[in-house]
Amino acid sequence: RARALLQQLPPQDCDERYCPELAEEERRQLRAFSARRRQEALGQGLACPVPGPCHGCPCRKCGRRLNKGDPGISASRLGDQFWHPSCFSCHLCQQQLVDLIYFQQDGRIYCGRHHAELFRPRCASCDQLIFMEECIEAEGRRWHLEHFCCLECEQPLRGQRYVMRSGRPCCRRCFDSLFAEPCQACGDPIGADSEEVTHQGLHWHARASCLCCSRCRRALRDRPLTCRRGRLFCSDSCGQDAASAASSDSCDSAFASAPSPDS
Repeated sequence: RARALLQQLPPQDCDERYCPELAEEERRQLRAFSARRRQEALGQGLACPVPGPCHGCPCRKCGRRLNKGDPGISASRLGDQFWHPSCFSCHLCQQQLVDLIYFQQDGRIYCGRHHAELFRPRCASCDQLIFMEECIEAEGRRWHLEHFCCLECEQPLRGQRYVMRSGRPCCRRCFDSLFAEPCQACGDPIGADSEEVTHQGLHWHARASCLCCSRCRRALRDRPLTCRRGRLFCSDSCGQDAASAASSDSCDSAFASAPSPDS
């Protein structure tokens, strides 16, 4: 319950004591934002049997009928309407509302987290609402300007090139040294600035010297290809020729190493 409350009702959304780094103007905006939400949207559902006058009314969420005496949830801010207990959930995340605490907007109920995000973006780093006029948006998420940093070295990335790693930004230097995949052809890491081709979980530089047939060296970019034992081929025939050559080399090696009759 405590974990769910922290998720659905983030304390930093309504109490400036949980946001010590805010500037004074941001604190003022947070206080005003929190007070307005409490006055206009905050409520707590009431669990009670469906009264006689509401017999046969539909559940506000699923539409199934609620009969007199059935357990139901009412929300005073939304009039004489009822929900099944299991249907009293956030419109966005679908989680059941802990302690029946809800925020209403346009006739829908939300948990505190997602109601706040209808009006203010949330920083993907510190999980606080953003009240600054500027923020950084990348990959569908938002950051405070000072929080958009490399996940490894914490170098600020504002105005810099970066690579997203598990939903977090990474500078090119850290990406190349820690996360770049080795090329299957040349063995060098495929850096953030390099074009990459992936096939069957293996990686190649997109340049012609690496992305080519292992038998005839034909460039394979934008061409059909096959992969055998981590090697690329332009056709099945090249792959079969390579397999035959490898088999012949193996037989020759075995013959050469066989003991002589004299020995």
